[in-house]
Amino acid sequence: MSKLRFPENFVWGAATAAYQIEGAAREDGRGPSIWDTFSRTPGRVFQGHTGDVACDHYHRYADDVALMADLGLAAYRFSIAWPRIRPDGTGPVNPRGLDFYDRLVDTLLGRGIDPFVTLYHWDLPQALEDQGGWTARETAEHFADYAVAVYRRLGDRVRTWTTLNEPWCSAYLGYGNGVHAPGRRDAGAAFRAVHHLLLGHGLASRALRAAGAEVLGITLNLGDVQPADGDSAADAAAVRLVDGLQNRIFLDPLTGAGYPDDVLAHVRRTVEPDFIRDGDEKVIAAPIDLLGINYYSPTYVAGRTDGAGSSAYPGTAGSVEFLPPVGPLTDMGWMIEPAGLTRLLERVAADYPGLPMVITENGGAFPDGVPDAGDRVADTDRVGYLDGHLRAAHEAISRGVDLRGYLVWSLLDNFEWAEGYRKRFGIVHVDYLTQRRTPKESARWYQEVIARNGL
Repeated sequence: MSKLRFPENFVWGAATAAYQIEGAAREDGRGPSIWDTFSRTPGRVFQGHTGDVACDHYHRYADDVALMADLGLAAYRFSIAWPRIRPDGTGPVNPRGLDFYDRLVDTLLGRGIDPFVTLYHWDLPQALEDQGGWTARETAEHFADYAVAVYRRLGDRVRTWTTLNEPWCSAYLGYGNGVHAPGRRDAGAAFRAVHHLLLGHGLASRALRAAGAEVLGITLNLGDVQPADGDSAADAAAVRLVDGLQNRIFLDPLTGAGYPDDVLAHVRRTVEPDFIRDGDEKVIAAPIDLLGINYYSPTYVAGRTDGAGSSAYPGTAGSVEFLPPVGPLTDMGWMIEPAGLTRLLERVAADYPGLPMVITENGGAFPDGVPDAGDRVADTDRVGYLDGHLRAAHEAISRGVDLRGYLVWSLLDNFEWAEGYRKRFGIVHVDYLTQRRTPKESARWYQEVIARNGL
């Protein structure tokens, strides 16, 4: 294949999330999160795995940052654990929690790595869930207060701030079908959570901007939704519905267009959206400087009156059939189709112009095995996955998409939510018994990509 070069100043990095890597679940004043509760509930997480220890990043962060520097990362996206900062979600700030992120930020900057902070990556304080969680309007207000508390401590050194990670997952998987924390199964609650997550984003964005934040954004797991039959009107309608539930319900209000009429009509079949108050959509549309996009796999749908639908997309039963993925697949059973990333980036650029983008997550879980006698972890499948998706990203750039960076998911093997520790996304192998880190072949491949700014 021909050599490809990315634009000058293209940002290369890696991403993680607090509950997935930090461990130290009961140390230094950290309170319980919904994931602590969920993972300790029998039957919720594979073999009862929890994030109590995870990758022990809380104690090993300095070594992990040294590893990042060795790979040549320019940016590191990590999340702040809300329960470390305000253990009950609303009370006094816990200085020991902020101390950890203070040390992490300083260590990153000392190695020339730009910290990209995500303020919420799913670990809601359990005390707030007990009061309604994201179905309660007050949670959005508490989130804004928490965001400012973090900014006051780190804002003099952190330039890039992301409010939420994948509110689609928080709402639909957490409150709709219950496969993620807090484990509720209520479609109406899912739609309430969508709105209050977006409201929390807007309130936090306003507060952060007023406090002096320089670059603000949000990260969405947008879907490349495709019809089974490109000539079928029924399939086109299915695409429209699923796209509305995954993409437009977030993108439209975030960019000032308000909630789409067809999506609100669909919501009303489940719940009256009286939780959307006058002025809310204006708050949600607080200007952002960056859109983070997480992409793993496309979604193919067909319009069928006997369609099973999906509990992750409330109200799709009886009109939508989600087609099973076809090979090759990742270890998660997800279809590998890099062209979907190109399509998605082009679609966002066309429908929401003037919005700079960063790929904030992209990667694949594969059964890598353990390091051999020479400390080699061969993960050829992951290298192929990443290479294909970087070529797809480059293709989008060549077509005029304003894409400014790529952050691989994930730096480390880690606690993979409901899958526990059995799925490995990392470019660095983690032995969970010894916590030994071993860069995989994909890490060394990525190191070379970064060094030459291309493929």
